[in-house]
Amino acid sequence: MEILRVQNLSKTYGQGETKVEALKNASFSMEKGEFAAVVGESGSGKSTLLNCIGGLDVPTAGSVYLDGEALFSMGENKRTIFRRRNIGFIFQSFHLISELNVEQNIIFPLLLDHKKPDRDQVEEILKVLGLTDRRSHLPGQLSGGQQQRVAIGRALITRPALILADEPTGNLDSQNSRDVMDLLFQASRRYQQTVLMITHNMNLTTSADRVFRVTDGVLKELGGERR
Repeated sequence: MEILRVQNLSKTYGQGETKVEALKNASFSMEKGEFAAVVGESGSGKSTLLNCIGGLDVPTAGSVYLDGEALFSMGENKRTIFRRRNIGFIFQSFHLISELNVEQNIIFPLLLDHKKPDRDQVEEILKVLGLTDRRSHLPGQLSGGQQQRVAIGRALITRPALILADEPTGNLDSQNSRDVMDLLFQASRRYQQTVLMITHNMNLTTSADRVFRVTDGVLKELGGERR
């Protein structure tokens, strides 16, 4: 079942001599439960790709369809609500709310949408992430690896159609990086989440079903098999 379709996505910044083509006619699709990685050097356009797919940035041209819905045919307010309900984001810098504890940070997207958390689902996510005994801790009382686990839980709680992970291991040591990759892979398989991750580290792509590379704004598939 196709969840994501990207068609001829382009993004240009500036004009004239300052014009930069950050993304050039990127096209691909992803199936439900698929785990794909996008690699590329800093400044290659991979973050631009992720931001456009997630609706955080508006492309200059092209289309993004998520679960059959055209993201950029929506008005800004509708797109914001759709994004909150259908896309989970995991960032390199965690972006946790310092005044909220682990459990509160995880359920925060539901509260924003005025929804009551499912207690069984919350308990399951805490258990899967190994955070049950840290549920009342504040972010400042956690290690970097634990904070990233909370960020993953926050991305999972709404059961989104798509999870976008932007350099999710960038601030972690090698052991925590492996743990985070395992959790993302587990989310893909256990919850049938579609996961698209960007990274500059090819060593982190071994679990991915497919791997893409962005070079000077051009997206190419390197290989892998659709499940």
